[in-house]
Amino acid sequence: MAVKVDLDKCVGCGACVDTCPVNALAMNGDKVKVDESTCVDCGACVGVCPVEALSL
Repeated sequence: MAVKVDLDKCVGCGACVDTCPVNALAMNGDKVKVDESTCVDCGACVGVCPVEALSL
């Protein structure tokens, strides 16, 4: 399982992208996109999201 993104909450700040240790997150326009094959479910991104748009 990969981290889940609530696109209605995501504000596109990019904090999660900069935090991901395996580069599984990238900006897709003004929202974040998860590469599910790369994500290792570490949760590093979840804790830095200021709008709680990410969950494991």
